[in-house]
Amino acid sequence: MAKTSKATIADVARLAGVSTATAGRVLGRYGYTREETREQVLRAASKLGYRTNALARSLITGKTRTIGVVAGDIQNPFYASILRGIADVVERRDFGLLIVNSDENLDKEIRAVNLLLEKQVDGLIVSPCDTRNARHLRDLHAAGLPLVLLDRSVAGLEVDRVGIDNIAAAERAVSVLLSAGHRRIGLVGEMLEEQEGGFDAFIDRGLAGEVLSTDTLYPSWQRLLGYLRAHRQANVAVDVSLIRRVGAYSAAVARDVARALIDRPDRPSAVFATDGTMSEGVIGAVSGAGLTLPGELSLVCFDDLDWMGFLPPGISTMAQPRLAMGETAASMLLARIEGSQDPMRAVVMRADFIERGSIAAGPTR
Repeated sequence: MAKTSKATIADVARLAGVSTATAGRVLGRYGYTREETREQVLRAASKLGYRTNALARSLITGKTRTIGVVAGDIQNPFYASILRGIADVVERRDFGLLIVNSDENLDKEIRAVNLLLEKQVDGLIVSPCDTRNARHLRDLHAAGLPLVLLDRSVAGLEVDRVGIDNIAAAERAVSVLLSAGHRRIGLVGEMLEEQEGGFDAFIDRGLAGEVLSTDTLYPSWQRLLGYLRAHRQANVAVDVSLIRRVGAYSAAVARDVARALIDRPDRPSAVFATDGTMSEGVIGAVSGAGLTLPGELSLVCFDDLDWMGFLPPGISTMAQPRLAMGETAASMLLARIEGSQDPMRAVVMRADFIERGSIAAGPTR
């Protein structure tokens, strides 16, 4: 029989010598079929060039074997590595992957989720913009759609999630600077979401160790707490004017904020940048100001991006296990899709410090 792109299940069944129902089970990957019969059907399908009709299969099984991911910014290397981890897992399991960008905007995130629901995905991985309410995600969970949260959690939403211990990681990064003798350490971070009482009140609570709930804070706010905790543990006073809130996921805005910080006559001797985007902005500011690392300014970043190892003298940073985060999120979601009723899990991973050449000894008193 000649190969044709329009072969039907009936054609495959006829060539394999089985019933149409049996061919449908094999090609639709549902129900039980003897291995010998399965191989006959697959050989026939290959010979005919048969392509599975995913829509028809989903009408029979109620599943599309597709998952959706809503990422904050797919251009950001942080998400790019995570998406690779997700893709590696779902492809090995013969699932499809649909990726939508939210640009860290709640309205866009809601539209992205609705679009993926229209595509009949079997489950979702979401890095939520709204960590307090997220009504759209609560509705999904209530409706029974498998859902995994990535990098952030939502208050009171009991679903699987994957993240890292941002507070401990930031504390480690800043402690390295303090141990090197730095006492005036600047911080550049987005800290986009508003906090109860405002920015200054949050810092006051952080310095006093009075921030009670941290799970639903944006990562940059958690890393600010790590910065404050490192100072508190070292018994070093914090100059609050050295903490700079960018208020946007923008390297260009971060560059301007960092430039204002390092242009002060009493500039800090070191800077901590809370993620890759902020790090890019800080490096731009340092270059624009004509300062050398680490001779005139020490720097520790968060997230290990390719350029940090190439740019002389090499940038010391906290490296997140981004690939493993994506792999874990995908595995958790697929387990739920396949019917797992295990209790909700929160997988908190560790970031590792990578020491390069951007830290010098702090100024002598």
